[in-house]
Amino acid sequence: MSVLSLYLMRTILMSTLLVVLVLLALAGLFEFIGQLDATEGQYGIFQALLFSLLRLPQLAFEILPIAALIGALLGLGSLSNNSELVVMRTAGLSVMTLAGMVALSGMAIMVVTALIGEFIAPPLDYFARNMRNEARYEQQGRDVGNAAWVKDGPVILHLEKINTEFEFGALYLFRFNEDNSLASIARAENAGIDDTENWILEDVKETRFDNDSVQVIESSVAVESFGMNAEMLGITLVKPVSLSARGLMSYISYLKKNSLNAERYETEFWARMARTVTIIVMPVLALAFVFGSLRSTGSGSRLMVGILIGLAYFLASEMTANSGQVFNLNPALVTWLPSMALLGLTAFALNRVR
Repeated sequence: MSVLSLYLMRTILMSTLLVVLVLLALAGLFEFIGQLDATEGQYGIFQALLFSLLRLPQLAFEILPIAALIGALLGLGSLSNNSELVVMRTAGLSVMTLAGMVALSGMAIMVVTALIGEFIAPPLDYFARNMRNEARYEQQGRDVGNAAWVKDGPVILHLEKINTEFEFGALYLFRFNEDNSLASIARAENAGIDDTENWILEDVKETRFDNDSVQVIESSVAVESFGMNAEMLGITLVKPVSLSARGLMSYISYLKKNSLNAERYETEFWARMARTVTIIVMPVLALAFVFGSLRSTGSGSRLMVGILIGLAYFLASEMTANSGQVFNLNPALVTWLPSMALLGLTAFALNRVR
């Protein structure tokens, strides 16, 4: 990597870092204000502030594509104002060479974004939401958790609640034959998963249906083994937007294995991939605009253009993703459309630079 490439990368990264800090401050403030209306039980102002702080990595992951564009516009714009880009062109560097150099900055930002979205943001976001629920309902003596239906091959389970301790309360178990006829119904007064991933059912009463008879079996404790383990159940506690890419892929595989609709999670997975990869394009698009229509404008105009393009891309991404789910379109196709449009705009803008 040449000294010039490092200089361009440092300029873009420093500008992007400044933009991220400003946007995070605003997003964190709005998050905190929004949580003030949700104070309940032991969830007070301090807990709302802690929740907002724990949510910052997730917010950073979501705003980094826009921040990369705005930061690149401001950084390259300052170089243009100082005639440094003109000197680079005069020294014999082509626009495509400069585009390759600034794309390295996009790759660096993309790597950071991927690491935040995969290893930092999801666990902190999950912890924050769980902390909020426990603080809000603990004083009322309410069990934290939601009822859920779970399918595991020929078995369907109804859990009274799913919580972080994997204690489910009452559980209904429906077994089916190969022809989808009902084989048995069971109810356990209490259920949970132990450290060896076995399901422990207490006070079980099972009704089995044979061809010409019905048999009732009762037991104080029963041990079952299902494909749905504690890790997979934990994923069901988390919203798709707060899951890591590995968690999304694992849950998509489970849903498809059990012939369940995975479109919602596939849409989130491909949308995340598209937004992350598109970060590489952002500095190149900024370079095209700095060389083109924004060559003689100030930082305020560049900031406004960056915000408008970033918002347009964000809204287009959300619209196509939601439309894909409504009209049952291919998730990979619809979520990549805004990125492909942005890539086309970048290529067109670069082609116009002389």
